[in-house]
Amino acid sequence: MAPLPSSLLFHIASLLVLALIFLRSPVFATTPLTITVVNNCNFTVWPGIQPNAGHEVLEGGGFALTTLTHRSFQAPTHHWTGRIWARTGCVYNHGSFACATGDCGRLECGGAGGKPPATLAQFSFHHANDLSSYGVSVVDGFNVPMTVTPHEGKGECPVVGCRAKLLESCPAPLLMKDPHGSGSVVACKSGCEAFGTDELCCRNHYNSPNTCRASSYSEFFKHACPATFTYAHDSPSLTHNCASPREMKVIYCH
Repeated sequence: MAPLPSSLLFHIASLLVLALIFLRSPVFATTPLTITVVNNCNFTVWPGIQPNAGHEVLEGGGFALTTLTHRSFQAPTHHWTGRIWARTGCVYNHGSFACATGDCGRLECGGAGGKPPATLAQFSFHHANDLSSYGVSVVDGFNVPMTVTPHEGKGECPVVGCRAKLLESCPAPLLMKDPHGSGSVVACKSGCEAFGTDELCCRNHYNSPNTCRASSYSEFFKHACPATFTYAHDSPSLTHNCASPREMKVIYCH
């Protein structure tokens, strides 16, 4: 067989080099991260999504999720930080939309946050080989059990969150009953939400790691859910060092 002309070999080599550059470019090197919200509760929840300032509002900021269903969507391919929570007991009344817990005033929160108390999942997603940060917080109180499960990440990627049914054991001063009048307990407030003191809210003089301390109320949450943030300068029992997860699952009532 006759050898290929040198000009053709050069052309083929050039195409191979261009193909390698193309495949290594950020468009192809970055795998989109999928966020999946799962409702394992025996009631409908209305997830709320709030980005940090300057970041994109995902899925309109909120939607309904009936029992034993899930919804998946992609995070922006560059960088995204924000929070996801569950709203419960939501109803339409004379054209307005309101929730017993986690309310933002409308079905799609559109970048607005929810009213505490509510269990929060917090994220800072980085792509390529950067680390992604995630955690579950009850600093603003608790309304439903929640866990965050990363999939296919590199390094230490533990499941974190709070599986406990804290509404059944919530201390009396922290109990929140249904504002719609059913009388049922719908959330467990934080000490800050219940009493509003600077010390419990880690405000003013108490707004530093040296002066913001655990309280008997935050210890109630910590004892039940050690892998969560329970006050402003708390450290969860599980740490993570997770790079490039392909999916993050937010699971209610695990």
